[in-house]
Amino acid sequence: MDVTASALSPRRKTRQISVGSVKVGGDAPISVQSMTTTKTADVEGTLAQIYALAANGADIVRCTCNDRGAAEGLAQIVPRSPVPIVADIHFHVEMALAALEAGVHGLRLNPGNLRKPEEIKLVASEARDRGVPIRIGVNAGSLHPDIYERFGGATPEALVESARIELAYFEEVGFSDVKISVKASSVATMIAAYRLASATFDRPLHLGVTEAGPLPGGLLKGTAGIATLLAEGIGDTLRYSLTADPVEEAKAGRQLLEVLGLRERKGLDLIACPSCGRAEVDVIKVANEAQAALEALNLPIQVAVMGCVVNGPGEARHADLGIAAGKKRGHLFIQGQIIRVVPEDEMVEALVEEAKKIVAEGVAVRLAARDVSAEAEAEADRALLLDDRGADANRANERIAQIRRRTEG
Repeated sequence: MDVTASALSPRRKTRQISVGSVKVGGDAPISVQSMTTTKTADVEGTLAQIYALAANGADIVRCTCNDRGAAEGLAQIVPRSPVPIVADIHFHVEMALAALEAGVHGLRLNPGNLRKPEEIKLVASEARDRGVPIRIGVNAGSLHPDIYERFGGATPEALVESARIELAYFEEVGFSDVKISVKASSVATMIAAYRLASATFDRPLHLGVTEAGPLPGGLLKGTAGIATLLAEGIGDTLRYSLTADPVEEAKAGRQLLEVLGLRERKGLDLIACPSCGRAEVDVIKVANEAQAALEALNLPIQVAVMGCVVNGPGEARHADLGIAAGKKRGHLFIQGQIIRVVPEDEMVEALVEEAKKIVAEGVAVRLAARDVSAEAEAEADRALLLDDRGADANRANERIAQIRRRTEG
């Protein structure tokens, strides 16, 4: 667990359920979910997307089950999937039962669409007998009309009440393997609804801002809602709902958990300065090239690209590896210590080479192999830049003396 997590509120303990091999709730790691956009009857196409999602951080994948072809597709997909599969059910109880026959690891039911109590309890009984969990997936956009009217709209209280009623049906038949979501497209409503749900239920909560839209706005809305709740200790699993390739959802979910220190880093974390007048290279270009090259390797490493050798290594000393540019050369550093000076046109290549070595050999070994003359070369470059562009810094003593003269007596 990253030290960053210690700055967050303690995570609220919930009941734990199992979605296939993935535990959700309790002390289990917060999991990432996404949903396929293929026709589920297209078995090979759907499996290809599931594998892509799993490779990019998805722990659980949801597939629609809206007709018999989709249910039959699930029967072939589930045993070949690298991650647990949840069937998404909206209007037809028959599809929920068919998905269970297909062997899915979980169901998602929308209380606003599947409304008949006897049908809801039938599905819960069948899921109970198979040990298959169900998500009560409340959505502000499809709230039951009676609840909508009673609360005067899709308020946080209305969303939580919808989940409460559904949960009561489940409890009537002794079914308890439940997780709950109370999603809205309004970030403020979503946050308030999940806070209320957290205070109301002891069930694991599935976080998400529904219908967040395309990038970049959808990513911002999703992050605003999900990250706020995670920082408060609320949430056990999450999904970004983006109008984009679902792989972007999985990436975003995984990266959010990593930057919050809630999951161990599995891939690249590239940090870069925003650039300024001191920069000696096109920082944006170098950062993009480095990200493309390093992401292709999928190394679990934090890398910094800094445009200034004066402050760069110090500002990014927490990074596993980094490079700072100056005077047509790049200062390669590991945890703030200069290990090599390379020509400007070799900066990205040097980063990639060193990243692979750090992952293979470890930081201590690479620091021991550093060029002993590199620090002196780097210091000479820094001194030249201070002479050229750091007049203010070089006149610090003169300014201090002037301040003292002004304030004497």
